[in-house]
Amino acid sequence: MAEGFSDDLDLFTCPVCLDLLKDPVTISCGHSYYQKGVYSCPQCRHTFIPRPVLFKNPLIAELVENMKKTRLQAAPPALCYAGPGDVECDVCTGRKVKAVKSCLVCLVSYCETHFKVHNEANPGGKHTVTDATGPLQEKICSQHSKLAEIFCQTDMKLICYLCAMDEHKNHDTVSAKAVRKTKQIQLVETQMETKQRLQDREEELQELREAVETLKRSAQAAVEDSEKIFTQMIRSIEKMRSEVCKMIRDQQKAELSLAEGHLELLEQEIVDLRRRDAELEQLSHTEDHIHFLQRFPSLCAPPGSKDLPNITVNQSFSFQAVVKSVSALKEKLEDFCKQEVERISATRREELQAVMRLR
Repeated sequence: MAEGFSDDLDLFTCPVCLDLLKDPVTISCGHSYYQKGVYSCPQCRHTFIPRPVLFKNPLIAELVENMKKTRLQAAPPALCYAGPGDVECDVCTGRKVKAVKSCLVCLVSYCETHFKVHNEANPGGKHTVTDATGPLQEKICSQHSKLAEIFCQTDMKLICYLCAMDEHKNHDTVSAKAVRKTKQIQLVETQMETKQRLQDREEELQELREAVETLKRSAQAAVEDSEKIFTQMIRSIEKMRSEVCKMIRDQQKAELSLAEGHLELLEQEIVDLRRRDAELEQLSHTEDHIHFLQRFPSLCAPPGSKDLPNITVNQSFSFQAVVKSVSALKEKLEDFCKQEVERISATRREELQAVMRLR
């Protein structure tokens, strides 16, 4: 029996919410609805005062349960629930399913399942429907609750037909469809301009990225080359330092060698003279006249003719001249390096400013 009624969904659908009946009851006018606390029949408008006694209709309830099972078997395995930014089905209860169509007559958005029920309840395609691309309320005139399908070019806003006959009566109005054609052309032109601008900016971005990479490589190469040059300069300075130190040591060695040789001779002569002086002192106090006369000739004879070289060691001698020269070299080198760094920096600034002006 359930299969016989499966094709007549409207017999078991609530005309109010377009969903299958839940706990169906029959009122005295003969229409069936599920209990919702109403006191008038929404189909024939028959009112009941007081609220009529409602009795569950077991036959319809059984048919509805069978219908639900049939629909569940034919339903898709998974529902597409509404997420952020999606239009929700106005008929779904509980967790909302994503709406696919909006009826501009019923002013209701439907999911795929309830949209099928809507079409079965309204055969012939008499209702105007549209894709559920946004909240339906945004398409409805807030003043008259009618579809805003007219565009007022005077006030540049969407209005309904009642607005067009009232406050916008003498305004320049056209259908939203006609305005869409004009705006569509502008949209295409804007889209083309946007795409061209996007392409230009992407090319500019790519050029800038390549320039940045080139700049990085150039800077890295310059750093490496500069490090090599400064390393060579440091080696040259180290070599010069070694040569100056060696020159000072060689001069010191030559001066000391000459002075030390003469020093040894002087020290030896002093030893000899002290010994002779002691012998003369001893001879002067001897009582032995014979010994005195025997020793006197040898001790009183003048020293040998051996003359020492006349060497004068300058006690005030120093290497301050060398130190001054090295200090002067240091100052000149520092001044030169400072000037060159400033010159290089100024050149780089001018090059960068030139590049920016070209851009």
